[in-house]
Amino acid sequence: MKIFDISRPLFSGLAPWPGDTAFRFDLNWKMAEGATVNVGAVTMGVHNGSHADAPFHFEEGATTIDRMPLETYFGEAVVVDLTSRFENDKAREITIADIGPAAESAPRILLKTGVWKDPKIFPERIPVIARDVPKWLQDRKVKLLGLDLPSVDPIDAKVLVNHHALAATNIAIVESLDLDGIEAGLYHFSALPLRITGGDAAPVRAILWRD
Repeated sequence: MKIFDISRPLFSGLAPWPGDTAFRFDLNWKMAEGATVNVGAVTMGVHNGSHADAPFHFEEGATTIDRMPLETYFGEAVVVDLTSRFENDKAREITIADIGPAAESAPRILLKTGVWKDPKIFPERIPVIARDVPKWLQDRKVKLLGLDLPSVDPIDAKVLVNHHALAATNIAIVESLDLDGIEAGLYHFSALPLRITGGDAAPVRAILWRD
């Protein structure tokens, strides 16, 4: 069995969402300086790196990340490779035709666009799903949408239309995956969010594997 780590590394210098708290790791106790053990501390916004959004992120009073069902984030998934479609147009929508029959293959869809190449530079524009995609995915019993982009909505969106549409269809969202080098096809998938009480999102350690 081979495991593919599809989590974006967390490191000082990782580009946060503009205005959000950047990731920082400090080694506050150091054995090299006489401490008994090494002890680190982390400062970050919960949307840094690979993370799962909860409906509470964009809807007051909605489900928080600690109340999201874990089985949603574990099971069969299909990777859809769209990199060739976005080489020359990083702003076009991700359509039903782009996803195609892959939505019939597994209840979790992972979209590989290849648009976000440098994790130290936050993208100014990204492709987003077309407005008819969430309902179409729901009709095919999809329960999770993951992608290698920082959002399912435009970077400059003031109303998160796609977030709301996916929540209305009970489709969970996992953003900022690292699908570089991952081939299209079926995998086992796990991306369990940290149990942050009252959290609007949580980091995940996302992996794929095949038997």
